[in-house]
Amino acid sequence: MKNCIILINLIALSLLWTACTPKVVAPVQEEVVVTPEPVVKEDTNPCITLDELSYAVRDEVETAYVLYKDNLKMKKYDEAFKLWQKAYYGAPAANGSIKYQFEDGIKIYKHFYETETDESLKQTHVDSVLAIYDKRVECYGEEGYVAGRKAFDLYYYYRAHADENEIYSLFKQAIDEKEEKVEYYVINPFTKLLSDKIINKEISLEEGRKYTDLILRALDYGTNSGKNKEAWEIINSYAPARLDNLEGIEGLYDCAYYEKKYMALFRANATDCEIINRTYSRLLYGGCDRNSAAVQEVAQAKQTNCYTPPPPPGPLKQAYTAYTEGRYTESVQLFDDFVASTTDPAKKFKYTMLVAKIYYGDIKNFPKSRSYARKAAEMNPSSGEPYLLIGKLYASSGPLCGPGTGWDSQVVTWPALDMFAKAKKDPTTAAEAQKFINTYSQYMPKKEDIFQRSIKAGSSYKVGCWIKETTTVRTAD
Repeated sequence: MKNCIILINLIALSLLWTACTPKVVAPVQEEVVVTPEPVVKEDTNPCITLDELSYAVRDEVETAYVLYKDNLKMKKYDEAFKLWQKAYYGAPAANGSIKYQFEDGIKIYKHFYETETDESLKQTHVDSVLAIYDKRVECYGEEGYVAGRKAFDLYYYYRAHADENEIYSLFKQAIDEKEEKVEYYVINPFTKLLSDKIINKEISLEEGRKYTDLILRALDYGTNSGKNKEAWEIINSYAPARLDNLEGIEGLYDCAYYEKKYMALFRANATDCEIINRTYSRLLYGGCDRNSAAVQEVAQAKQTNCYTPPPPPGPLKQAYTAYTEGRYTESVQLFDDFVASTTDPAKKFKYTMLVAKIYYGDIKNFPKSRSYARKAAEMNPSSGEPYLLIGKLYASSGPLCGPGTGWDSQVVTWPALDMFAKAKKDPTTAAEAQKFINTYSQYMPKKEDIFQRSIKAGSSYKVGCWIKETTTVRTAD
């Protein structure tokens, strides 16, 4: 009994001890917060941007970007240049998207170039401009666009410090990349360089075909884009005429070119014999198949509306046949043979003039055309026809002797008007000559143009290019 009581007390004491022992609180598991690594935007621009600079340096460079712009707007070029250098060399890519820092640097160096008299320093400024363009390519790519800009600057601003072949290659790079979407300012200077190289046989006909086709496509695309309308008006006053002049290079343009150009003209003037005959000969000259639908259509119109009895067998008939079939060079030789063989002065004059017109309208060789027109004038001094043609040659030379607008393209009107005045003395050509006088008088330079060049109205002036005529200065106003 006693043992039971002891056991009960031990159990109670144990329970009391347990109840009085402090409770042990289970440790709270601390939540582990995992901080993700900062997301770093991959920068594909190899040039330094503002984000890569330390805070202090970035503040200085950003301030330089703002301040140089302000100075440049006020044309404080020296002050702008120092700040531009800090901005450009500190972070050439700026925020990674803007590009005006390159344009502004080029503008500053262009100013230094124009105000510099030391030729070696001028070259240094040109080198700096080209280096900025190269840096832009390094930072942002756009090789074709930059090549076009480089070529344009070298052509118009730094011609004395650039090789023409280098400029031509840069323009080619631009148009190769952009094709018909090439920037509008590439078209005129590239067309000039290209046409000169084709005429002088400095490039192959294959290369000539490739780039004349690209220019024609660019003209269509740009003109119909609805953008830069004023610029495209200037381009269309020059480039198409330059390309037309290349039709005298046999084999340059293919049948598709002549069909597209002359069939549209023919269909708009389906009974005009001059246009019908020209279209027919051009199609054959361009290598179109005689049995093609286009040639057959024009041949039918020629038979219906323009039939003339052929000359009797002999050199004259052969000459006409060669001309009709687009064999222009052969026809010239055959007409020459006929002129040499005939003793009839009227026929000598007539066919010498015809050869002059073939060189003008078909072979597109203006010096040769003038040479034959002068021969015809010696044969018949009272005729105004040779002078009318020479006047047309000169008046058509605006795109050949200049950019299509401006001084070099305007001064050709002076010798043209001289020729039209001579043609006006012949009653048979007087009316047409007056029409041309009225038309081209408005295209002469203005008083302001001659004043800027210290030239006086009424003074003598020698027109260059292929014309090389001394004429009298006149103004349109």
